[in-house]
Amino acid sequence: MPKLAEADRLQALGMLASALAGRPVAVAPLAPGEPSWTDAQTVYVDPAQGARANLESAAVHASLIAAGSLDSEVIGSLVRRPRIANRYLAIEGRRALGANARILPRVLAHLVESEWASRSDSPEGSLALASGKCAIEDLPAAFGVIRAKKVIAANAGAADQVDGESLGHVPRRGSAQAREELDESVDDSDVPDLFTSPVGGGGFIGKWLKKMLSSARKSDSSGGGPPGADTPTHRTDSANRGAYAVGSAGAVSSEDAADIKTDGVKYPEWDADRRGYRPEWCTVREVDPKVKASAPQAIEGHIGVRRPLARLGMGLHRRHRQSQGDDIDIDAAVEARVEVRAGSAPDEAVYLDSLRRRRDLSVLLLLDVSGSAAEPGTLGRTVHQQQRAAVADMTVALHDLGDRVALYAYYSQGRAAVTVMPVKRFDDHLDTRVMRRLNSLEPGAYSRLGAAVRHGSAVLEKRGGTSRRLLVVLSDGLAYDHGYERAYGAADARRALTEARRRGTGCVCLTVGAGTDAAALRKVFGSTAYATIGRPEQLGAVIGPLFRSALRAAEVRRRIW
Repeated sequence: MPKLAEADRLQALGMLASALAGRPVAVAPLAPGEPSWTDAQTVYVDPAQGARANLESAAVHASLIAAGSLDSEVIGSLVRRPRIANRYLAIEGRRALGANARILPRVLAHLVESEWASRSDSPEGSLALASGKCAIEDLPAAFGVIRAKKVIAANAGAADQVDGESLGHVPRRGSAQAREELDESVDDSDVPDLFTSPVGGGGFIGKWLKKMLSSARKSDSSGGGPPGADTPTHRTDSANRGAYAVGSAGAVSSEDAADIKTDGVKYPEWDADRRGYRPEWCTVREVDPKVKASAPQAIEGHIGVRRPLARLGMGLHRRHRQSQGDDIDIDAAVEARVEVRAGSAPDEAVYLDSLRRRRDLSVLLLLDVSGSAAEPGTLGRTVHQQQRAAVADMTVALHDLGDRVALYAYYSQGRAAVTVMPVKRFDDHLDTRVMRRLNSLEPGAYSRLGAAVRHGSAVLEKRGGTSRRLLVVLSDGLAYDHGYERAYGAADARRALTEARRRGTGCVCLTVGAGTDAAALRKVFGSTAYATIGRPEQLGAVIGPLFRSALRAAEVRRRIW
């Protein structure tokens, strides 16, 4: 079995660590011989220890992050107390792994097969046991060490960052061709799904890790799954992106998923391989976004966006009984004819004049808040921060111009758990509460774009209330979820956008501050009007032509279909 490049293997471990930690976490190398540790932002491992040992270390430290085991209040008690720190790690590490057992790779189940996994129910409880004199099990080498001072310093630095901007990004290396060749070379017919979480399975990284660990694990169950199934997968769309694709700040629990199945709205999904729809395949539920008390609430409109939108959505104002115009006023013409037959002088004002003098446009803005939006973008800000700024500018500008505007955000965790969050409904007032909802959004989980587009277009058609409709999707273009990867997800997203356009809704897709390449965007957005810009300030230069093109195309399709 050929040896994988160290950087690629660490990247794969970073994806696993992010899933287990519930937020973006990177994995970086240590000098040979140093024990593994984490500062709650990055997990440090010794590549010389081998793939299995590195996997165990990444799982332990990521679980500590997820369980709150590294909070400064607890870790502060371990400074300059190495013996207590080691005892705490031996107890709390097993407790944290036990708490993550549901999504832990099965190959690591032995790490939680200990009575100490249930001896404590909190970090404080583990600290109390560690500070006592009771005998405990030896600290496994994979658990590494706790560097209390560095953890406290990292926690303080993270708290000072603006808008929760993430640290520790490890860029993905390697050409697209190399990734495709590796993906196609992996034969996992005799290797079961490595994960029961969103990290493994039929996707590229899942196969990657299966290949890396196949010598350590044998089973007679089979992995993979059919397109569109709930096989755990991973995002692999771009060679330069992905370390933040599995952040789960907006994660939906299995209990929530059960609720969604009963009270959500079901939509079909397009299966390009079978050339047909999967009926009632995805379930979408609207959930009000959680509002942070500290979220900014200022409303600021960007004049550069308002100007190119000013002439959009102008509806025809029909003036009757005009002396000239572009159509005949039937009532006035009949009356004039009657007057002529009666011998009276007719009124010559028998025309209709059509002027665009009133707004006749409803716009639904659909914001992607999946985990990949947490990745660093241009200008030192994340993709999410820049797309959030752009959508705020458009919302304010369209509202000020008198258009009906709604703003929704979305993320997903499987076909039964597509969550759409109404930040502003069509009939809501644009006030500080809307801005606080918007600024409280945090990226997490995945992006089942097709289901989100179908729900957004349905809301727009039902509640827009105008003859001209526009759906604007702000996304990095990475449509990815469980069983919704690569060509399958891209084909369904394209199909959903085509469906909306056929029903007379103009569609525009915008990518702001992301590094997704144009070819990947074309696969997802298809012939829909789209643009990718480096920063929100450039929006005014492209938004006018894009919106006009989308609205004209929708009018043509309304006449055809």
